[in-house]
Amino acid sequence: MSADVKEQDAAVSGEAAERRINMIDAINDALDIMLARDPDVIVMGEDVGYFGGVFRCTAGLQEKHGKTRVFDTPISECGIIGVAVGMGAYGLRPVPEIQFADYIYPGLDQLISEAARLRYRSACEYIAPLTVRSPFGGGIFGGQTHSQSPEAIFTHVSGLKTVIPSTPYDAKGLLISAIEDNDPVIFFEPKRIYNGPFSGYYDRPVEPWKRHKDSVVPEGYYKIPLGKARHVTEGEQLTVLAYGTMVHVAEAVCRDKGVDADILDLRTLVPLDIEAIEASVEKTGRCLIVHEATRTSGFGAELSALVTERCFYHLEAPVERVTGFDTPYPHSLEWAYFPGPVRIGEAIDKILSE
Repeated sequence: MSADVKEQDAAVSGEAAERRINMIDAINDALDIMLARDPDVIVMGEDVGYFGGVFRCTAGLQEKHGKTRVFDTPISECGIIGVAVGMGAYGLRPVPEIQFADYIYPGLDQLISEAARLRYRSACEYIAPLTVRSPFGGGIFGGQTHSQSPEAIFTHVSGLKTVIPSTPYDAKGLLISAIEDNDPVIFFEPKRIYNGPFSGYYDRPVEPWKRHKDSVVPEGYYKIPLGKARHVTEGEQLTVLAYGTMVHVAEAVCRDKGVDADILDLRTLVPLDIEAIEASVEKTGRCLIVHEATRTSGFGAELSALVTERCFYHLEAPVERVTGFDTPYPHSLEWAYFPGPVRIGEAIDKILSE
């Protein structure tokens, strides 16, 4: 990562040493730091305590910080979120984990009707400063109940913020910012890239994070402000808007095709860095949007509308979207569903030919 990006995004305390870690360790590090800094921070969820989480993101935290600060809950997503809302109103900063994003739906009423509305309905007397962590997305042969990307549901709800990191560096800094935020935050973690970036070429060897520049994560406290996109690459031919796993897939395809792309990692969907998007599209005149979620009413539709509304006279071609299909996430045909290099490459060829 370039020095100017680090200077812009991070406020690192002291002379922090740099080390290369994966996204799991970066998330664990952020939680560890916030548990130590703020006695009001609570980590809770199914198997997050003694076991350390199904993906090991909370490993060792209960032993270090105690069973009243990091604890297991019943298998009840509605109960987990409901308790977290009450904790937030009481003055705590709970960080509940939903084991897979596919299982967040039983907690929707608590998130939408209670967490998102509490500040408004109480005239700012109460807030709900909870950060809901959850692994999401496909690419691991998890089938229809372990591969969904429901981010668009939450971006539709006034009062919720939606954050999706794509690197260990961002995961730590964004999670710390989310925990310190006084509004409820949905923090989706792309599980396909927990242990390394993914190019979308599923038949190629896996690249570990330690070989990637954005695995350099400072020790100690730092945060990345919500609502600021990250320039992955700068180019003149095409703007690519992506987040999570698809940032790496899009970057790999553009690199392999020799496309001079301006790739933006949105980082946060709400709040959205619309200024960065406008500046990029005005420069390139073309826009490609990539996400794993189903196409109809996916967040890409909102991005496409915003780009068309704000940059219409700069566009030299229609906005293109490459997304999942409007079907349940398949198991046996995962790589046909997953927005991989073939479909992204075809979209790039189409948009550059117009």
